[in-house]
Amino acid sequence: MMTPPGAGGALGGPPPAGRTLDDSQPQGQAAAAEPEAPAPAPPPVDLLDPRNYINRELSLLAFNARVLEQAKDPRTPLLERLRFLCISSSNLDEFFEIRFSGLKQQIALGLAKPELDGLSPAATLEAVSQEAHRLVAEQYRVLQDVLLPALEAAGIRVVRRQAWTPAQQEWVHAYFSREVLPVLTPVGLDPAHPFPRVLNKSLNFIVSLEGSDAYERTSGTAVVQVPRLLPRLIQMPPRVASGPHDFVLLSSVIHAHVGELFPGMRISGCYQFRLTRNSDLWVDEEEVDDLLRALKGELPGRNYGDAVRLEMPVQCSPYMAQFLLAQFKLPPQELYKVDGPVNLHRLSALYDLVNRPDLKYPPFAPTPRPALDIFEQVRRGDVLLHHPYQAFTPVVELLRQAAEDPNVLAIKMTVYRMGAQSPMAEALIGAARAGKEVTAVVELRARFDEATNIDLATRLQEAGAKVAYGIVGFKAHAKLLLVVRREGAALRRYVHLGTGNYHTGTARAYTDFSLMTCEERTGEDVHRLFQQMTGLGRVVQLSKLLQSPFTLHARVLELIEQEAAEARAGRQARIVAKLNSLSEPGVIQALYRASQAGVQVDLIVRGVCCLRPGVPGLSERIRVRGIVGRFLEHSRIYYFYARGQELTYLASADWMQRNFFKRVEIAFPIVDPVVRQQVLEDGLWTCLQDNVQAWDLLPDGTYRRSAPTDAAPPHCAQELLMERLAT
Repeated sequence: MMTPPGAGGALGGPPPAGRTLDDSQPQGQAAAAEPEAPAPAPPPVDLLDPRNYINRELSLLAFNARVLEQAKDPRTPLLERLRFLCISSSNLDEFFEIRFSGLKQQIALGLAKPELDGLSPAATLEAVSQEAHRLVAEQYRVLQDVLLPALEAAGIRVVRRQAWTPAQQEWVHAYFSREVLPVLTPVGLDPAHPFPRVLNKSLNFIVSLEGSDAYERTSGTAVVQVPRLLPRLIQMPPRVASGPHDFVLLSSVIHAHVGELFPGMRISGCYQFRLTRNSDLWVDEEEVDDLLRALKGELPGRNYGDAVRLEMPVQCSPYMAQFLLAQFKLPPQELYKVDGPVNLHRLSALYDLVNRPDLKYPPFAPTPRPALDIFEQVRRGDVLLHHPYQAFTPVVELLRQAAEDPNVLAIKMTVYRMGAQSPMAEALIGAARAGKEVTAVVELRARFDEATNIDLATRLQEAGAKVAYGIVGFKAHAKLLLVVRREGAALRRYVHLGTGNYHTGTARAYTDFSLMTCEERTGEDVHRLFQQMTGLGRVVQLSKLLQSPFTLHARVLELIEQEAAEARAGRQARIVAKLNSLSEPGVIQALYRASQAGVQVDLIVRGVCCLRPGVPGLSERIRVRGIVGRFLEHSRIYYFYARGQELTYLASADWMQRNFFKRVEIAFPIVDPVVRQQVLEDGLWTCLQDNVQAWDLLPDGTYRRSAPTDAAPPHCAQELLMERLAT
């Protein structure tokens, strides 16, 4: 096994200063001189000092800034750079819909209690607003100054209105008349036509007019709402295009011909705008009788929540900007003036419309597994899969074969995100229709997947499956699949446990681990978990799995403290964890104490990290890094040296308050030495060596991109794993 970096030739971190692993005096060495009086101990560090924590919301924005950096990186293929720009934009949309709107709600409700970092909701909102404005300005600078010129140099153009040739103008007008005009409904504002309801994140135009219409109305202002069914990016045909990849924006098409919507009137101003609304759903689960019905009723309202952000072009008139801010009851700082289309994410359509493999990542095919009986494979020994480098197909096969196998009596599964067109969903429905005992714990509150999960739950019920919606007050986030199969005179349980979702699409884009096993105690634990989620009863003790909200948090704290005790005793100690987010105060403080005791702590955190590493006297033995690359780093791995036992867990849970206390989560141990080595080598050690796509968190809360040196040649973890594991 490769030794992790910084381990001094062993997995454990270095012993406390002034000690070796053997305190005995070497033979033949002269007695040391009388020791000097020890230096006075430094004052103890206050673990609750707000300066020792990073604001959660600012940390999340910093992650989006790192995603945006991928769009600037010339080493990344050009169309992939555009895709990263669009991802950073859609991430920011979700930030406003959920996190920003949550801060505004806290302020409105008078919840002024500061977080660990000391910032009140109002102060956080102000800091976040400043950083979000900076991030948006940088997104559009990258678009206009970097990506659009580079795309044009590569023969891909988004042609501005001012650059249309006469032939292009004629074609655009014909397109507008044929495809756009028939579905537009302008609304002139007057007492009989109040300001229309504006859909969340939809494209709209505010138009100022001069003159009077056929009914002598002179209001002077109209709104044009653009239906979502219209494509936002339109390819010009070869007969008018200057090259094979010329496009126009729908906003440009409408802007050029908006006068046709108001015959006889003069257009004095036309500005696109987009409104972002609070999109968090809230249902009082203790008061409703049917969670599915309640959520289904709430979904349409998501598009019309409270306004939180207004986007308009930089050239918009101050009057129109103020008019819209007043209409949506927004303060001036929630206006974002942009130099380009108001929805950058729509440009992602270019990626699929342009067939230029030379401007995309090279094709990648995950390693397939032999087409054997999946039950036979698992009986031979635990099967570990590392997605997307290894195919998700065996997991799909486990469910498909279980659905068709006459010896399978029961299938139980948690569903958090599965996708609308899912082969796993079809297999589960097929099993129910075949008369098998099918139980599905469907998490209806998986954000932005509510409609898909409601539809799946309904279809499963119609097929005869037993459907539960998790537990009131706790999201069912654990990834569990249990198959009960008759083999001879006995029943055997086959189990799949994962760090990711049962979504075949994300399995090709997210890094995750899957474990398939028929180990008896694991199967019993999973059986007890399903009983707990669907029935009633007290907490049952699990043999191998750790579970939120009952045992996971306490056990993580216990394992951290055990490493600290080992370090204080002068023995090897080490903690390594790979997470999406780290924000739970108890765990952060435990890691601080471990660092003070001498434990070497390495954290690979993709997104939010509220821990401040490298602070003298507090966290100088803690290193935090995140990796942003071709695939979304999504797996959760916990490693503790544990006196050489190398306790290693895979988990569905990040180290966040919601994961520890408000969700049903699991962490499962990896016991088989060969399987454990694969998890450590591919999941941790290679990531700690990355100096191409890794970002190191500095004590001041900023990130610095790692870079190769003469002593450390380029090492890209994702590329290495593709070479090692994939075909």
